Amino acid sequence: MRARIAGVAAYLPPGRVDSAAVEQRIVASSDGFRPLPNIVERLTGIRHRHYADDDVQASDLAVAAAEKLLADQGLSARDVDLIVFGSASQDLIEPATAHIVAAKLGASCPVFDVKNACNSFLNGVQLAEALIATGQHRRVLVCTGEVPSRAVRWRVRDRAQFADAFAGYTLSDGGAAMLLEAADTGGILHRRFAADSTAWELGTLPAGGTMRPRDPDATYFSGDARRMRDAFLRAGPGMFLAMLSDVGLSWSDFAVVCVHQVTLPYLETLREGLGIPADRLVVTLPEHGNLASVTLPLQLATAIQDGRCGPGDRVALIGLAGGVSVGVMFAEL
Repeated sequence: MRARIAGVAAYLPPGRVDSAAVEQRIVASSDGFRPLPNIVERLTGIRHRHYADDDVQASDLAVAAAEKLLADQGLSARDVDLIVFGSASQDLIEPATAHIVAAKLGASCPVFDVKNACNSFLNGVQLAEALIATGQHRRVLVCTGEVPSRAVRWRVRDRAQFADAFAGYTLSDGGAAMLLEAADTGGILHRRFAADSTAWELGTLPAGGTMRPRDPDATYFSGDARRMRDAFLRAGPGMFLAMLSDVGLSWSDFAVVCVHQVTLPYLETLREGLGIPADRLVVTLPEHGNLASVTLPLQLATAIQDGRCGPGDRVALIGLAGGVSVGVMFAEL
């Protein structure tokens, strides 16, 4: 039994913030520190990102995407027999945010969370596929809601702290949902995952864990973007190309290749290294920012909406996440 992608949807909150406004907020919140003008857009290629209102939770964004998806499929939440919430964000530590999503949707099925930074959604799909393949479930809703804007450091002391907090200025809020169903043919064809866990300290948000349970300074995302990029380049490309070779395909065999996007320069480095034709990418970063685990389903939903892929087409999903983790999945729609 295979797991077929029956549909995918994304939801982006209406609040759009340009990179100039990000820099202006840093200046307004800091005591004398001023970033170089236009440095955020110049280094990342990001023009806009989405920030949810303060009363909007991660579950709300997931629910908005899930409701759209279910409506498009002519289904209700009670037609789903498992909900997986795969996100770096969460409403609270206990219980699983999937319960809150299910309650808001009116679902009564089993639920659980999957957390693996920006690969949380992709790993949720991985688990959903396995549960469908083994006959445990037939229709699984995988959803995510990301609100990383709550972890951005606005009050900056100096240049060193700005560099440490810089990855946060790429982040964006959003939600996504994917419905996977049991099918005899097509669906998810191949998948492979790997990790280099020695690099876990390169990007962290410590708040809420046992290391720093009540430290206000731990509520901000911090990281070393250059070293994380290098860790991704060590862990990912070889595995991606090996799987491509093992299954006898080339990137040109895919209608679209969805790649996690952090900055445009890094996306281009990865694209060139992997030999992906530029016209196969779905570039969402400039207008939507780094949406963490929402990035891949947003790209796939965008490609389907724009008519770039449809039933019978092959699509590739390439995930990159802090930790570091990498993953690749090939599917036939």
